[in-house]
Amino acid sequence: MSLKGKTIFITGASRGIGLAIAERCARDGANIAIAAKTAEPHPKLEGTIHTAAAAIEAAGGQALAVQCDIREEASVEAAVALTAKTFGGIDIVINNASAIFPMPTKDTPVKRWDLMHQVNARGTYLVTQKCLPWLEKADNPHILALSPPLDMRTHWFAPHVAYTSSKYGMSLCILGWAGEFKGRIAANAIWPRTAVATAAIANVLAGEDAFKHCRKPEILAETAYRVLLKPAAEFTGHFLIDDSFLVSEGVTDLDQYAVEPGQPLLPDFFVPEDPPAPPGVEIMDIQLGH
Repeated sequence: MSLKGKTIFITGASRGIGLAIAERCARDGANIAIAAKTAEPHPKLEGTIHTAAAAIEAAGGQALAVQCDIREEASVEAAVALTAKTFGGIDIVINNASAIFPMPTKDTPVKRWDLMHQVNARGTYLVTQKCLPWLEKADNPHILALSPPLDMRTHWFAPHVAYTSSKYGMSLCILGWAGEFKGRIAANAIWPRTAVATAAIANVLAGEDAFKHCRKPEILAETAYRVLLKPAAEFTGHFLIDDSFLVSEGVTDLDQYAVEPGQPLLPDFFVPEDPPAPPGVEIMDIQLGH
């Protein structure tokens, strides 16, 4: 199995996890549309749609840099139309773009609630809906979201109602689509067990000093890649934790994904007790944002 010649529409892939996924798929020779907002260099954020396109092509793929605001229906429609025109269709949609502001209710302005729900839940729905006509024509079509398992406990909601509900909104879309498109289009979600060294960690949650307790984005890139190779008619409705899934796939060296091998790892939000961490994985007894 290979993603050679497959066309992937991925949101928020100008940097971080999205770019890592795009580069991994590009190694097979995939066509990748980077649908993201950053077209000009940002003072605090590395990468643009153009630097991402260059990295994808260097990895062996074909790239289309598309400036797109997934909050705007017209912007999404135009990006999807350009992708389909350029590559002849769309086989895979990866809902990676996300907004994060994990704060208590009194400290979360309504404009932050709006942003997170518009990008996370509504954006996932909008992008997938506009790509759907092309997915229905594709061979082995996949919808993938970077969103957590639906572990409906107060524990995950109480610290940051707005952020949690927006991320769970993405997962509810996956749950529904797995049933709606069963046997035709796969709908799955992947999520990291640990914090991942990205701009969100550096700028929002813990600072760059925490990177040594993080994994690299490549762990999610490999997870996504292996999911997208699965038969869409059979492999659907899964909410996968990255390291447990990779171990089930025969990956034995998880240290390759550590920023500093041997360091205990920060746990991510929303990770349930089942499946447990693979043997040898040390998780710190502390929660992100606390």
